[in-house]
Amino acid sequence: MLTDQTGSERLDRIAVVPGEIRIADRAYLHPDRIAAVRAAEADIVVRSGWKGARRCDAAGQPVDLIAVLRAASAGLIDQPLWPARKRAPPLGLRLVAARKSEQAAEAARRKARRDAQREGHQVSQATLLAAEWVVALTSLDAAAFPAAEALAPYRLRRRVELAFKRLKGVVGLRGPPGTDPRSARAHALAHLPTILLREPVVDAPADSPRWAAAA
Repeated sequence: MLTDQTGSERLDRIAVVPGEIRIADRAYLHPDRIAAVRAAEADIVVRSGWKGARRCDAAGQPVDLIAVLRAASAGLIDQPLWPARKRAPPLGLRLVAARKSEQAAEAARRKARRDAQREGHQVSQATLLAAEWVVALTSLDAAAFPAAEALAPYRLRRRVELAFKRLKGVVGLRGPPGTDPRSARAHALAHLPTILLREPVVDAPADSPRWAAAA
């Protein structure tokens, strides 16, 4: 599970294990890197924004993701997609998307408005529409992993990411107080009771999709 905080990470940075599923956020949506993972016989589930990578259909024509979301008649989308590559044929993947619950969608829209205000521009209607969906590209087989199941690994990744944020921000488990392994171990063990008491009562993340509601 990969999260890029520096802008320098790559999906294929470490050796690929055949059969694994690499799960990553939108910063890792680089078709050539995805192709390297696929060539090593692994699969990917990568979150996708509505801008950025050039997406094409089977005939090589551009695909307007916002138009796809706007035209969706159900809460799930699953269709073939071919992201363009620089010096190689397009990469055959699947576009999978699930509509968020109204509560989660409204939270995402509020965040989009705040971000736009902070950056000094007006939020676009396209951004507000995209905020209502969880969108990903995946190489998982459609027969074995229908849309909801294909998105499930990314949902798990998001929950793990939020759990680590809680450990740092709420529990206070940041870097150890020193470089001695013994002090690091004592530091972690001292926080363990708080972690064990808190985690079972933590509600589902507010911005995670409610798959049952989206179906």
